[in-house]
Amino acid sequence: MDPALIVGLVVLGLTAGTLASTLGVGGGIIYIPALVALFGFSQIEAQGTSLAIILPTAILSTIVHARAKRIEWKVAALVGIIGVPFAILGAKTALAMDQDLLQRVFAVVLAIVAVRMGHRAWKLRPRDESPVVDRG
Repeated sequence: MDPALIVGLVVLGLTAGTLASTLGVGGGIIYIPALVALFGFSQIEAQGTSLAIILPTAILSTIVHARAKRIEWKVAALVGIIGVPFAILGAKTALAMDQDLLQRVFAVVLAIVAVRMGHRAWKLRPRDESPVVDRG
C-alpha cells in the first residue's frame, strides 16, 4: 500500500473517530463521503468499508458509554433486534441499486440530516430578548 494512502487513511480514521464519538454521529456520515471524494472508492465499496470500520469503533465506544452508565439497554436491545433484518434488507437493496442512484440517495439523506440538525441548533441558540442599541 502506498505510504501517502496510509497516511491519508490514518488521518481519516483519527478525524472520523474523534468526530463520530464526540458528536454522537455515525462514522458513516464522515467515512463514506471521504472514501468516495478523497480516495476514489465507489459508493458501495465506501459503504461496505465504512460498516467494517464502524464495528470495532462502535464496540469500544459502547464500552466507554456503558462504564459511564449512559446507555438505555432496553432501547438499544429493541432497536438492535428490529434493525438486524432491515440491515440485511438494506445491504441487499444497496447492492442491487445503480451506483449513481445510490450515491444521490446518500447525498439527499445527508442533506436532510444536515438541514434538520442545523434547524434544531438554530432553535436552541440563546436569544437576547432585549437587544442593546448603542446610540452614543
